[in-house]
Amino acid sequence: MRIAMAQIDPFVGDLEGNTLKICEFVERAKKAGAELVVFPELSIMGYPPRDLLDKRGFVSDSLRCWERIAQAGKGIGVIFGAVSINEGRGKPFYNSAVFYEDGRLRSIAHKMLLPSYDVFDEERYFEPGKSAGWVDFRGKRIGVTICEDAWNVPDYLPGPLYDVNPVCELGKISIDLLVNISASPYHVRKTNLVGELLKKQAACASAPLVYVNQVGGNDELIFQGHSMIWDEKGRLLATGADFAEDLILFDTEGSSPELHASECDQISEVIGALTLGLRDYARKCSFDRAVIGLSGGVDSAVVACLAVLALGAENVLGVAMPGPYNAPESLTDARELARRLGIGFEVIPIGDLFSTALKSMSPIFGDLPHDFTEENLQARLRGMILMSISNKFRRLLLSTGNKSEISVGYCTLYGDMNGGLAVLGDVPKTMVYGLAGRLNEEHGWIPDRILTRAPSAELRENQTDQDTLPPYEILDAILSEYVEQRLPIRQIVARGFDPETVRWVARRVELNEYKRWQAPPILRVTTKAFGMGRRNPIAHGYVET
Repeated sequence: MRIAMAQIDPFVGDLEGNTLKICEFVERAKKAGAELVVFPELSIMGYPPRDLLDKRGFVSDSLRCWERIAQAGKGIGVIFGAVSINEGRGKPFYNSAVFYEDGRLRSIAHKMLLPSYDVFDEERYFEPGKSAGWVDFRGKRIGVTICEDAWNVPDYLPGPLYDVNPVCELGKISIDLLVNISASPYHVRKTNLVGELLKKQAACASAPLVYVNQVGGNDELIFQGHSMIWDEKGRLLATGADFAEDLILFDTEGSSPELHASECDQISEVIGALTLGLRDYARKCSFDRAVIGLSGGVDSAVVACLAVLALGAENVLGVAMPGPYNAPESLTDARELARRLGIGFEVIPIGDLFSTALKSMSPIFGDLPHDFTEENLQARLRGMILMSISNKFRRLLLSTGNKSEISVGYCTLYGDMNGGLAVLGDVPKTMVYGLAGRLNEEHGWIPDRILTRAPSAELRENQTDQDTLPPYEILDAILSEYVEQRLPIRQIVARGFDPETVRWVARRVELNEYKRWQAPPILRVTTKAFGMGRRNPIAHGYVET
């Protein structure tokens, strides 16, 4: 059978645009001679639609799109993801895979396993399907599953969550082909994990497994694409491109492998993910230009590089805002970075603003000594300038804070946390340096001194980050175990870390939850990002010892 995997980038809620894209890919598949074209999960409305599903009319409007896809699909089989109505008890909707053949509705399979952990909340909206779906098509029995339906394998989920395995159920009825339509969000090291999972499930089903994954960025979530076909013998037959739309054609009858994904390491993968996440966030929020505060440090340098990759140098503006404690080389390096990138560059000193603000506050502050209040005031003046430029010229302000800083609150509300998108908010500082090194290998954009100077907020004399924070190698290792792996303090200490350092880091993470609730959306690239997948209370009384 000649199968086309339509790896598309849906825009959540854009029913018209998504339907047009589906119809276009159907036509491309037909012209290429495909007999069956398969689209991702919820491809009509995009994933995740979240509380758009609560809007009256949204689902009914989406149902009217089915007929247009059916008309486009005459002469071919089409599987696409959609929401269908539950006419019985339970939640009002199903997460469904719709199968049309030659313009006629053949079957609707409902997702059986509904994830409700991390970034997923499907039990909020959907009723689970009762049995695995399949259909006979052109002499082949095809099983149809949806994303999580293929994940109920030991060690692949956070605990034993489900009593059934839809894939193995389908294997019992002698299917010839298994289709899994997915919207599986990206995180580092996931590609190999998914590949091993699909290999096991193809063996369980005793049939080739066609996995079609969504690509693109929707708010915090990034979808890699990397659709795959595995056969029951554990051979990889086809892959889709990484972080790009793709149409992958494969003939199950003796075709040679069709591998569109190139080999890449973790750093290159994260650069690709962040570039796509930034580009799609800007495009889908109707921004085509961005503004960034260039401090002369590595974080803002990496964000500027990613912005150029995502939006083009002509659409990026860097703004340096030297203050009373900035070293001269900070401005020099920021200017040189902007020159190498070919972006716009402005210098707006904050010295006079800072002096005026201190004078205005002096009746209240009196003789109290300077402390972090005055440090934060400088950051907030810079945030005010950047937000003013964003408002006046409709430029998306990109926040430059990294995960290490955001974790422990080494950031200023209404200052450096200002912005419409936190590009590096899920990237630890040590990885930021890895990204910077790779960007320099490929483009030579970042001046060497930015990579070798000690990191500093430059808000007081001779300040460095390590005046306040543990060395980043230690901090990031502790944060990985505490935030991403959710290990208790005593277990982290048992792995050889200094007990007081571990307790300090953990306490800072808990105390600064209120800041993260007010942060811009953070692009997710690790297994546990701050945002929709981490829902800690701000006010709570639990203190781990």
